[in-house]
Amino acid sequence: MSDTDARKPGWFRRLADGLSRSSRQMSEQVVSTFVKKPLDQEQLDALEDMLIEADLGPHAAGRITARFAEQRFGRVSDENEVKHALAEAIAAELMPRQGRFDALSGPRPYVVLFVGVNGSGKTTTLGKIAADLTGRGAKVLVVAGDTFRAAAVEQLKIWADRAHAGFITRPTGSDAAGLAFDAYEQAKTEGYDVVLIDTAGRLQNKTGLMDELLKIVRVLKKVDPDAPHETLLVLDATVGRNALAQENIFGNTAGVTGIVMTKLDGTARGGVLVPVAQASDAPIKLIGVGEGIEDLQDFDAQAFSRTLVGLAAA
Repeated sequence: MSDTDARKPGWFRRLADGLSRSSRQMSEQVVSTFVKKPLDQEQLDALEDMLIEADLGPHAAGRITARFAEQRFGRVSDENEVKHALAEAIAAELMPRQGRFDALSGPRPYVVLFVGVNGSGKTTTLGKIAADLTGRGAKVLVVAGDTFRAAAVEQLKIWADRAHAGFITRPTGSDAAGLAFDAYEQAKTEGYDVVLIDTAGRLQNKTGLMDELLKIVRVLKKVDPDAPHETLLVLDATVGRNALAQENIFGNTAGVTGIVMTKLDGTARGGVLVPVAQASDAPIKLIGVGEGIEDLQDFDAQAFSRTLVGLAAA
């Protein structure tokens, strides 16, 4: 995505606004439990429960609590000290899971496959990425591979037009793998830099969905053994820990290389990003905190952790 330093002030404000429900809930509980009295085991147990309730998950909650205790046990702390210690403990969980999405440093055309359930924000995420890339001068081809949902195709066409990107689809019910193959061939012939491929997200028949995704991958590899060069799993933060189940379904089958967490502005469950990051073999690469194109940005573990506990980003 766009340069980190260039977007910091406005982006961090939106991140703080987006996570306000999560951070307000957490900071109020933390402050009422820990401020102005020595930290003891009873309070640590309360912290662990609090983190679990915030959807950070039992394993991460235990590790974060242990790190917090190393710094604060037996000490009297003010609100700022408590928040800093907790932010550092959460960041330690997330730093190893921080990745970066960069479609402009690889081969041409660079093929990105988008996977995830319907309603996760997959189509919108693809559109935002298309707009970011064309805004930086890239020639982008958008592929409406969810050929069974006319609404998804129409939505993606609007995004492609808005981004001034190329667009390709096929009639409703067409073979998505054949469309992916044709799109790649067109991209090579016409000199596209990046190919962004949307896919179906129907979980009513998980076996059929995964077979379709694997067929798309097989067909792409016939053109380029390294394709797709990136497979992004888009998850919706508002579903809470159900995001873990989605990560398990797609991550074990679809060769996911990066995770995008969307809708962090619409939930008090921002902490769910922590167990998702821990459970996945793929890093968190992008997060979304709003509807605007600029509201999808590179994942910054330290900024996220500080904002989650109610601190301003450093």
